[in-house]
Amino acid sequence: MEMENRLTLELRNKTPGEVKKLVLDNCRSDNGKICGLSSDFENLEFLSMINVNLLSVSNLPKLSKLRKLELSDNHISGGLEVLAEKTPNLTHLNLSGNKIKDINTLEPLKKLPHLRSLDLFNCEVTMLINYQESVFALLPQLTYLDGFDSSDKEAPDSDPEADGLDDDYEENGDESEDEDEEFEEELDEDFVDDEDEEEDLDGEEEEDGVEDEEEEDEEGGEDEDDDDGEEDIPQGEKRKRELEDEGEEVPEDEEDEEDE
Repeated sequence: MEMENRLTLELRNKTPGEVKKLVLDNCRSDNGKICGLSSDFENLEFLSMINVNLLSVSNLPKLSKLRKLELSDNHISGGLEVLAEKTPNLTHLNLSGNKIKDINTLEPLKKLPHLRSLDLFNCEVTMLINYQESVFALLPQLTYLDGFDSSDKEAPDSDPEADGLDDDYEENGDESEDEDEEFEEELDEDFVDDEDEEEDLDGEEEEDGVEDEEEEDEEGGEDEDDDDGEEDIPQGEKRKRELEDEGEEVPEDEEDEEDE
């Protein structure tokens, strides 16, 4: 994709003045030069043009608020005086994987008073004897060179303040937290609903058990009542009833016994 087309896509209906972060990585520059970028991006703080086949930064517009510039994996060999003129507040510069061969090529960077971090990894200049000491001596404002300070202490993994993206990070963090909270609330509601259903089922089972027990108790009570009633009837009367039920006559001697 051409750099100008990529710029249009990255704007996404915003005006250049509203853009603080611009990433143009892996698109095609115009004959090794920056194209489509103008000073209308007056609030730009972060610009990334990694692997866009740049030969120079001569077409870089005036970007007074730019703080971090990513130019790694291009073919830049010099012309860094443009950076001092066009990006006076630059704090981080990444030129790794370019064609920087001599320490003197970096001399224009002395005019960047706020430059704190410079990355030249995979540039030929890093193979020079006393390379690190020479660069720190040339650029005393530097804190980190290739990710390490002059005492070989490693730089922090991230520096949001240097990126000029503090607000973006905070907004994205808040949105993620809100989404996580909403998701957790949905899970909690589903869990509560499941518990309520289980409780309802348990309650129904308990009620069914109680009803079954009551029915058994009632049936048992009826049987006991029948037995108790039979026990209250005299033996002779009971025998008489049984014979009558069977359609037989009661012997006279048994009737006499009952009369007695």
